[in-house]
Amino acid sequence: MAATETDLVLKRFVSELRPVVPTVAVWAHGSLALGDFQQGRSDLDLIAVVERPPDAAQRKGLAHLHRRLLDEEPAAAKLHCSYMAGGALAEAGTDHLTWAHNMIMERPVTPVTRRELLDGGLALHGPLPPALLPPLAPGQLEDHIRRDLREYWLPAADRPSLWLQDAWVDLGLLVLARATVTLRDGRLITKGEALAVLLELGAPPDVVRDIRERRYENPGPISLAWRVRRGVRARAFLRRGIRRALGTGEGPA
Repeated sequence: MAATETDLVLKRFVSELRPVVPTVAVWAHGSLALGDFQQGRSDLDLIAVVERPPDAAQRKGLAHLHRRLLDEEPAAAKLHCSYMAGGALAEAGTDHLTWAHNMIMERPVTPVTRRELLDGGLALHGPLPPALLPPLAPGQLEDHIRRDLREYWLPAADRPSLWLQDAWVDLGLLVLARATVTLRDGRLITKGEALAVLLELGAPPDVVRDIRERRYENPGPISLAWRVRRGVRARAFLRRGIRRALGTGEGPA
């Protein structure tokens, strides 16, 4: 089978990363590891385990590597990577150097990502995640999900302008469905599986269809009227769903 653009950019990334910073392992998580990857649509979510936190020269080299890949490899536009020092793998709240959205930043590797890695992360270089990554503490994943719903997504549902954008509708509703299943059953599901869960939870079928078409097909542009109506319905459903998932009642739409 011929290598895809994704295969080629991942292979090149691993090869060119190792001279920049001493690298113990490179892991893939998200849709790439969970079996729901969509070429050209899904992000390439990576974790690089490095021997120690990158110093100033290494940070500069990593930024240069990512920018060079962006210039030369179209698939690299979706590549995100956090650099975890081997000595900090057990520290869930620690910020790690991360390349995402075409810039260098600092952010933690969340319990959701850690669980994805432990359940089925792919090793692109070095040992598999369970050989290095400690297990989550009891309740750690659930606490993180509840806090994310309560402190991030519930306030976001009160900002109408965000929900005129496709990305917010897609991600917000899929996050809710996946969070609901994890809190209820203790398991992770893919974005594809989350679409069916949304219908079970009572999401507007035409909004779910809109998300599905954008993820798996090539739909045309949508009207402003539908964009506004879709946003209102997505926000109302999200608010009710979060309150239900948190056990605080549905409350007003």
